[in-house]
Formats: sequence, C-alpha cells, structure tokens
Amino acid sequence: MEVKKLWFENDRIFILTTEGKTLWQSLLWYPRLLHASDSQREKYSIDAMGIRWEELDEDISIESFEYSDPEPRGVARLFREHPELNVSAIARSLGIQQSLLAAYISGTKTPSQEREKLIIDYVRRLGEELVAFSA
Repeated sequence: MEVKKLWFENDRIFILTTEGKTLWQSLLWYPRLLHASDSQREKYSIDAMGIRWEELDEDISIESFEYSDPEPRGVARLFREHPELNVSAIARSLGIQQSLLAAYISGTKTPSQEREKLIIDYVRRLGEELVAFSA
C-alpha cells in the first residue's frame, strides 16, 4: 500500500492510498502530532516503512492505518485524553502491574469488561474526591 495524499482533520490523520482507499487514525494515538503546529505536521517524509516527522521524532507505519482500532476507546481513551493521570499510582492503588495498565492504554492489550469498569470507576471516584476537596 502506498500513500497518495495525507491530511489532518478533527484530531485525525487521514491518508488516501494509491488504491483509492481513505483510511484514518485518531491523533490520540500520537500526542506529538496532536499537539504539533500545522507547519510541523506538514514536514513529513514517506517511504516503504511509513510516515516520518523528523522534527517531532514521530513515526507511523502505513500498515497501522488498517488496524481495527483507529481510535482509542475505554481505558485507552481515558488515559490518552487525560495524560495528567499518574498511571503508576493508579495501577498501584488498584493492585495491578503498571506495565499491564500501560498495555491497556497503548492498545496492545485489551482489559476484560470487569477490569475496564474497575479502572474507570476508580478514576471516576478520584475525580469526585477532587471535586469535593475544599482548601
């Protein structure tokens, strides 16, 4: 698969392939691109391996556009939209390995429904405690 055109729209990156397919991914998977300026986003190169933004030190493989999860969901989305959450501290509080929670966030592993509910409920309770906090 080769890229004919690349563009950004609504926090997503799109490509048009030479086969005529339009594919996209959420920029939540790529925070450097999400927070980059338009001029930084325009400075890329494409080769057989993928797309490279040298200035941002960011790479996207062409094949990743065909993955089944173009947008983070559940736990992955929660932590990607809120990078201020301390992954290590939350994992410790829940009694799970930090590396496992990190795998859920990166999308390399998928938590069970029960585990995902446990994590989201914990973060929700934490948010409620913060809202209730008064100095």
